[in-house]
Amino acid sequence: MKRTVKQLAMSGIRWAVGITARTPSGRYILEQAANTLGERIRAIQHGQTHLKFVAANSLNDFRIATFSSKEPETLEWIDAIPPGSVIWDIGANIGLYSCYAAKARRCRVFAFEPSVFNLELLARNVFLNDLTDRVTIVPLALSDRCAVNKLNMSTMERGGALSTFGERYGHDGRPLHKAFEFATIGITMSDAVSSLGIPEPQYIKIDVDGIEHLILQGGMPVLQQVTGVLVEINDEFIEQSRGSAQCLEAAGLRLRDKSHSRMVEESEFHLAYNQIWRRTTGAEQEV
Repeated sequence: MKRTVKQLAMSGIRWAVGITARTPSGRYILEQAANTLGERIRAIQHGQTHLKFVAANSLNDFRIATFSSKEPETLEWIDAIPPGSVIWDIGANIGLYSCYAAKARRCRVFAFEPSVFNLELLARNVFLNDLTDRVTIVPLALSDRCAVNKLNMSTMERGGALSTFGERYGHDGRPLHKAFEFATIGITMSDAVSSLGIPEPQYIKIDVDGIEHLILQGGMPVLQQVTGVLVEINDEFIEQSRGSAQCLEAAGLRLRDKSHSRMVEESEFHLAYNQIWRRTTGAEQEV
């Protein structure tokens, strides 16, 4: 009986969809329904900060649900930043940390994110939290030089990560299994300041899954002015690890901590740590 009812219901749905799709207005309605099917707005609270994010798929749902537990060290780092500071969030993805820094610390955030699949959700999340005056989206890749190159992506899923600009390796230095690519413009951190007029950051967060060392190499003048940097480094990727450390040390920063959560420890990314670098000389303020 249940199977018969289900079959009849499905037949009815297919009939209704077929009728609706016969007209331009009907096709528009179906398209909009497909675009929003499964989406919902999830509200979360971390400390005293309330945020809302678009849960467009299961990956976004996971990111939102684990906001407080996946990278607690990142949230602690943001919580210690002086209110009103300028932060560059390089590899902003869908904007979880950009929105948190802007709302919890009233920071001015520049969210660098080149993925065409993530930009929509990043923009929607900024708008949803009424942060368009504090978060500026920069839809460009950062690298060690200004050039046109390919953004090589391991997934086309909205909210996906593990992409790399101009290189064929991924977060661990091994060849990237590419699912999609497109040509775009990459600039250096120094270009972002000198050519685009973006304010120099006091704090930088970098999580781009592989070319962190190249981004740092292209931004030495900027690094020499920052107070603190949080960068995700894979200990197994020696070129990335050594190259990043050399740049940060040359800029007068010192490694103060590196950690990851139990969730990360028990995953395939257990060799990736968030490193916290701080400037400790002169009258510059630490975080």
